[in-house]
Amino acid sequence: MTVNRAESPLGWLRSRALIDARQFEAGERLRADYEMAALAPRVTMQWAARVDGGAAGLDPTLAQIAAKCRFDAAMAGVGRGLRDILWRVVCAGEGLPVAERALGWPQRAGRIVLTLALDRLGDHYGLR
Repeated sequence: MTVNRAESPLGWLRSRALIDARQFEAGERLRADYEMAALAPRVTMQWAARVDGGAAGLDPTLAQIAAKCRFDAAMAGVGRGLRDILWRVVCAGEGLPVAERALGWPQRAGRIVLTLALDRLGDHYGLR
């Protein structure tokens, strides 16, 4: 059996039709803001700044702050009881069995709660 280690847990669920396109898009938006806000711990130092000015649009620092604000608003919109599984699977990249064990939940409970969290996240983003 071949395993694609680069595939995210969210991508894995989508490829097996365990979440729908709306739920996947909502999760990917949250993950993009999480990564842009640089909320994950760094492994290495950022050695050099770009000298060409970077991409057009917001200053990199302002873009990071805006992403952090969007991430915080999305997590607040999801609500207290659903944030944990959403963060663990979408942002931290934990598989459902690992997240369920960490949260002390029974097997297969994580997918049900994750789909509820992704639905609420889709509502927050106004996805159809």
